[in-house]
Amino acid sequence: MTTRQAGLRERKKQATRVALREAALRLALERGPDDVRVDDIAEAAGVSPRTYNNYFSSREQAIVAAVTAEREARVAAAVTARPAGTDLAEAVIDAIVEHYTDPGEHGRDALLMITTRPALREAFIGATTAIERPLAEAIHERLGETGRHTARVLAASVAAAVRVALEDWVRPGSASGGLVVVSGSLPDLLRGALAPLAPALDAADQRHTRPDRSPAS
Repeated sequence: MTTRQAGLRERKKQATRVALREAALRLALERGPDDVRVDDIAEAAGVSPRTYNNYFSSREQAIVAAVTAEREARVAAAVTARPAGTDLAEAVIDAIVEHYTDPGEHGRDALLMITTRPALREAFIGATTAIERPLAEAIHERLGETGRHTARVLAASVAAAVRVALEDWVRPGSASGGLVVVSGSLPDLLRGALAPLAPALDAADQRHTRPDRSPAS
């Protein structure tokens, strides 16, 4: 397969993924997520249910993907774009807070639906693992080749911290019949969960990119 053919195939796959996740969210908002079947999503996107299963493992995953789509890439791009003099911890934390608190083009109705349905909520929280690879690549680019494994460990730690913050944010309230009560400020929860990682992020930055400086300098 030529490079041109491979590129065309990848663009078609991406277009299919977008069509599926947009159809899933649209139908869920129109009918309610419990009344949407995988077959309905596939039909609305113009593909077969078998094709659908090549992209998403459940309707919840597709619905959530419409809200979280490209978020991980945006976080990584934001980290990479920060000036060289910016501390790594500041770059990572600011990027996470900015892109995890932006409701995006689909607005708050979609986010409200997701956070008030247990299955969608679990898919939403579970989507945090997708940040690991792009963030690890962004950190690795900054640290250099000697920081490859460090970047992976740091990115995995960031993903875990984000998950903790999101779990706290949408924790079911005991006095609300099991309904979700969004609690606290999501930016504050994210910053609080990520704060313990700041020393490790900055120490890695100084060790791999500024070897002449000690963490105490």
